[in-house]
Order: sequence, then structure tokens, then C-alpha cells
Amino acid sequence: MDIILEKKKGLRKKHIPYMAGGSALIFLVLWMAFGNHKSRLTVDSQKLMIEVVSKSKFNDYIRISGQVEPINTIQLSAVEGGMVEQKVVEEGAMVQLGDVIIRLKNPMLNLNILDSEAQLAEKQNFLRNTQVQMEQEKLSLKKEKLQLDMDVERKKRKFQQYKQLNIEKLTSQEEYLQAKEDYEFALSGRKLVIERQKQDSIFRGIQIKQMEESLHNMRENLTLVRQRIDNLNVKAPVNGQLGLLEVEIGQSVAAGSRIGQISVLSDYKIEALIDEHYIDKVKIGLGATFERQDKNFALRVRKVYPEVREKQFRTDFIFAGERPDNIRAGQTYYINLQLGQPAEAILIPRGSFYQTTGGQWIFVVSEDRKTATRRTITIGRQNPLYYEVLTGLKPGEKVITSGYDTFGDVQELVLQ
Repeated sequence: MDIILEKKKGLRKKHIPYMAGGSALIFLVLWMAFGNHKSRLTVDSQKLMIEVVSKSKFNDYIRISGQVEPINTIQLSAVEGGMVEQKVVEEGAMVQLGDVIIRLKNPMLNLNILDSEAQLAEKQNFLRNTQVQMEQEKLSLKKEKLQLDMDVERKKRKFQQYKQLNIEKLTSQEEYLQAKEDYEFALSGRKLVIERQKQDSIFRGIQIKQMEESLHNMRENLTLVRQRIDNLNVKAPVNGQLGLLEVEIGQSVAAGSRIGQISVLSDYKIEALIDEHYIDKVKIGLGATFERQDKNFALRVRKVYPEVREKQFRTDFIFAGERPDNIRAGQTYYINLQLGQPAEAILIPRGSFYQTTGGQWIFVVSEDRKTATRRTITIGRQNPLYYEVLTGLKPGEKVITSGYDTFGDVQELVLQ
């Protein structure tokens, strides 16, 4: 008959893997809940730069480099086109207003002058001939009027005689009427001549005026053409120093083309390129300073150019007081540009950590100086010496401001 076997109680070998896996899972859960998961890196504290967070006045300024330039630069252009015949002054020379710098030649202008002079002479001769003709007509009309005056007087006497005779019945009625008609006709003829004299006088006046205006215009044109000859001498428009002179003897120069420049040295300005980050803060009138020969000199913003090129914009500064004794165009000055008024703020010294973190986090050193923990911060303004900390740090705390390039993504540093 069959025998019924009873099941063995207790732990069997096949249960061991399951129990080991469960134990490992429980340990992992407990380690994640209560363990320290920060990645750590041991570093030499002697090689770190550790600074103290402070609360003090934040001076809102930036340091930029600027180059000394003349206060004004005048472009030198050829008013009249031509071929370069002579360079009277070389680059770098000091020139006075009206000094000839280069001489041009243009044969076509000489032909234009000859043509204008010939036209003017022809017009003058025509005007003189017209005036002579008008004067002759004027004299002819005067002579005709004198004859009519005499004829009127004669016919008047004849009419009066026949009128008396007709009253005395000593002449016929027909002879009296003819004398009367002849006298009235002479009066009408003289009246017409007088009217003609008036009209001719008005016409002559208008015609002579028009011709004189035409002559005046031709003289002005001739004067302008002669001035064009004078414009072949390119002259200095101001007192200053001749800079670039981009022409050579024999070169053809077009009218209006730029051939050089003159630097006005009555004063100087400083041109500087500033990062586009500050374009909204830099305004006309802002103050600035620079040090030269152990002395501070004051500047102010004269002009801010709106164009941004290669992430920079150009700004002009002028002196607000004394100038350095040995100032020369081309010198470089390092300028402190004041962007705002000093204000109380939490500060940390500038450091190379910023290149890695972008100012979003920093390593904060523990009080016992044994560890440093990564902490999120917010940085606001900055100047050449300090960063302004808006959130994340308190005065008195210590932070690592040297570079983080070798730290990787660790969360905590162990300081030795």
C-alpha cells in the first residue's frame, strides 16, 4: 500500500536567493532614505582661494580701455575733379585754414571758361547794339513829335484865322471846315505819337532789364566757373594736423571724392568700446575717471553710438576738467565708468569660479573649514572688484572663488 510522506518544515536551499535579494532591496531603500549621497572630492585647501562674504557699499562701475582721439576729424574732399599735379603738404604736417594741400589740373575747365567768356562778350555786344537801336528809335520818336508839334501849331493858327474869317463872312464854309479838320487830325496824330513814346519807353525798360539780368547771370556763371578753377587747389577747411592723404601725383580724382582728413587738435576726446550688456545703462552725461601720472582726471560721456558690432558699442568721452600734460592722439587710458550711485549690498570678491558657474552657484566653506558644499546663489551687478549677491549667501560666510575646472559635478569638497 502507498505511504503518505509528510512535508518538511523550515528553510530550504531554494529560498536563500530570494531572501538575499529582499535583504539587499531593504538595505538599498534604507540607504536612499537615510544615507549621504553627495559626491565628494578631496582637494588641497592651500591651492584654493577662500574669501569672506561681506556687506558693504557696492560701487557700480566698470573698467574699460579707451583711446585718445582728436576732438573732431574733418574729411578732406575734392570739390572739383581733376588730375593730381602737386602735393604741397605731406601727411602729419600742421596746416592753417586756407592752406593749399594739393593742386589739381583740369583742361576742360579752361575750355569752359573760354566758352563762357565768349558767350558773355557776345551777349554784351548784343545788349549794346540793342541799346543803340533803342536810343535811335527814341530820338526818331522825339523828332517826329517835334514835327507834329510844329504842324499842330501851324494848323491851329490857320484854323483860328479861318474861324475869324468865317465869322466875318470873308471865306467859304468849306475852307473853314477843312482848316478845322486838319487841326483836329494833327492833334490826334500827336496824341498817338505821345502814346507810342510811352509804350516804347515801357517796352525798352522791360527789354533792357531782362537783358541786364541775363548779363548778370552770365557774369555770375563766369565767376562760378572761375571759382571752379580755384577749387582745383584743395585747401584746408580748418586749422589742424593733416592725417591720411590718399592721393598720388598723376592720380585722377573725381569731384566729391574723399582724399584725406584733418584732425582738429584744439581738444581731445576718448573713444571706448563697451560690452553690449551695458548699453541700457550708459547714458550721455555719465561721469568717469582715469589715473595718469598718479593723478585722477575726470571725464563725462559725450555721445553713445547705437550700433552694436561684435557685441560692443562705441562711446565718446570728453574731459570734464584738467587734461594730462603729455596727452597725444593714440594713447590708451583705462577708464572707470560710473553707472550708478553706491548702495549697500552683500558682496563677494571677483574670481574665476564665475567662468564655470555663470554666477548660479558657488562652494560655501563650512565653519570648521573641513568641507565645502555647493549652493545655489543669485548674482546681480558686478564691478572690477566685486559681485553683488542677491540671494543665497549671508555676510560672514566663506566661499571658494578660485576656478572650478577640476571639480567636475561634485556636490561637496573635502578640504585638507
